[in-house]
Amino acid sequence: MSKELLIGITGNAVVFTDQDNFDVDTRFRLAKEYGFDYLDKTPPTGELEVYQRASEKYSLPIRCGGFYYTRNRDEELLIWHMRIAKELGSILQNIQIKPKDHSGKFLTDQDIAEVYLYAYELGERFSVIPSFEVHINMWSEHFGRVAKVGEIVEKQGVKFNLTLDHSHVIFKIDNPTEQEIMGMKLDIDEGRLVLDPFKPDNVSFEWIDRNYVTHAHARPSIPANPINVWARHPNGTFGRGVQYPFIRPQIGEWHSPWKEENLNPWKEVMQKLLRHHATNSNSRLGQISMEIIPAVDYGGGGKYSLIENNRACADWIRKEWASLQSTNIS
Repeated sequence: MSKELLIGITGNAVVFTDQDNFDVDTRFRLAKEYGFDYLDKTPPTGELEVYQRASEKYSLPIRCGGFYYTRNRDEELLIWHMRIAKELGSILQNIQIKPKDHSGKFLTDQDIAEVYLYAYELGERFSVIPSFEVHINMWSEHFGRVAKVGEIVEKQGVKFNLTLDHSHVIFKIDNPTEQEIMGMKLDIDEGRLVLDPFKPDNVSFEWIDRNYVTHAHARPSIPANPINVWARHPNGTFGRGVQYPFIRPQIGEWHSPWKEENLNPWKEVMQKLLRHHATNSNSRLGQISMEIIPAVDYGGGGKYSLIENNRACADWIRKEWASLQSTNIS
């Protein structure tokens, strides 16, 4: 039997460039016109009804949302987000956890597992799936920690749900400066952690094979992805470069050379994820959210159309998925 796989888009991705500041109604309208199945967004405080009206107006569900949290500070915020997710009819809340708690203490794997179990209890209360995301600037930026936390959680008889955004893995390949963050380079150099999806025992395939992936964000990136020299953080540093155009930019739209074949490692992981979902009856992946965005570390300052790239990448994913379904391999 064929399986459902919905392709949505995050709210911040519904723009052409970072110069756009569309209202909620416009974002829903564009997401619908560009063919997405749902919007991925946690409404800001005070805007719940605005999002509900727009969702109903355009018949575009808010299937999931997401936010980032600091332990010992944001527990009530997470409760609120899980509650409004239920009100919106969302099935999942994507969760990013900062690597330190409110006091500045670095969180251990056990600490992260405890935060997950707390989120899981909230999920049971509100009938919303909590899913922890692989993401820079969060505890999971050292990718070797993810399976360790997953093992702690699942020893408690609880399913570990992971949001896979493998752009964060791919851009660190052949990128020594980025690998140094959180002390990850030593594990890579000594073979304990493999980033390249074309090599055995790579970390992205490990997460997929463990059946952790419940949700995914799709943002293309390439090994040693160029830093974003067209956008700076408030401290003056350039964007870290976790995004690569999916379609060839026109002259003046992108700051670096572009080659389609550079996307092959990113595509390899996505194809692995799709194959896993097609061939495993216990796969819990139900949706993929496009997230080619205008933030500084991503596409800030770029002149290429973000929503056009989101649609092109979504079309590619749908084509790959349809090909798997047509072969009846499931």
